[in-house]
Amino acid sequence: MNEVVIHLICPDQKGIIARFTNQLYNNKINIISLEQHVESDENIFFMRIHADITNMNLDQNAFSDFINDFKKKLNAQIDYYDYLKPINMAILCTKEEGPVLELILKQKAGKLNCNIPAIISNHESLSDVANRHNIDYYHFPIANDKQNQEEQILNLLHDKKIDLIVLARYMQILSPEFVSKYSNQIINIHHGFLPAFKGSKPYHRAWEKGVKMIGATAHYVTSELDEGPIIEQDVESVTHHFSVNELIETGRDIERKVLLLAVQAHLEHKILIHKKRTIIFH
Repeated sequence: MNEVVIHLICPDQKGIIARFTNQLYNNKINIISLEQHVESDENIFFMRIHADITNMNLDQNAFSDFINDFKKKLNAQIDYYDYLKPINMAILCTKEEGPVLELILKQKAGKLNCNIPAIISNHESLSDVANRHNIDYYHFPIANDKQNQEEQILNLLHDKKIDLIVLARYMQILSPEFVSKYSNQIINIHHGFLPAFKGSKPYHRAWEKGVKMIGATAHYVTSELDEGPIIEQDVESVTHHFSVNELIETGRDIERKVLLLAVQAHLEHKILIHKKRTIIFH
């Protein structure tokens, strides 16, 4: 491990940055970047540090002790991550190729620091996409037993040591039991009309209502449908000249964009979660 990202959340107090960074310096840890934020209404301090530990004078155990010592001193939640280590990411999909292909191509181009050991679907429609890119494809049909289908997926995720699950237009609702096993490790995308246009054919109903702005939201999945902490959002203006198909095409473009940005933020450890909110350092 040559580079780490450190997340720190604690009650706001004087001298946090000075105390922490001074100790990093004393242990020959070089700070590459540092970002901080204070929630004044709650008196909460957030900090993300990206650091080079190549020359630090601590071994891994001593570094963990250093972190634990500051947890006590600051009454803090502190986590650290290996910045350069690729994360194992699984893609769950149904029939839509666009968002799946976008993730694969960005990963192959070096834009996503991850491995993709598996693409998982309840249909066989996208097996050719996986085969073209030498990614294992797993087809788990639901039939009449969704619980068994989820158990099969969970077993595979465990075997593949998956750290992040991306729902790339996976048109199924995951059970609370499934979600609880991967808290803040499942990212989903939905059209930005929610909750006004929940359910099927949202773009058709948006067109019928004459909407003037469409968008998309990427968020972590919780047991409450589409209510998880928001990671990324974007919108685009539309007019009465847009047909339903043009609305759909524009919306899908936004969905792919925000999904990619959300996945990037997660893989680069830029997201701190506080209650139902995300603090994202860019």
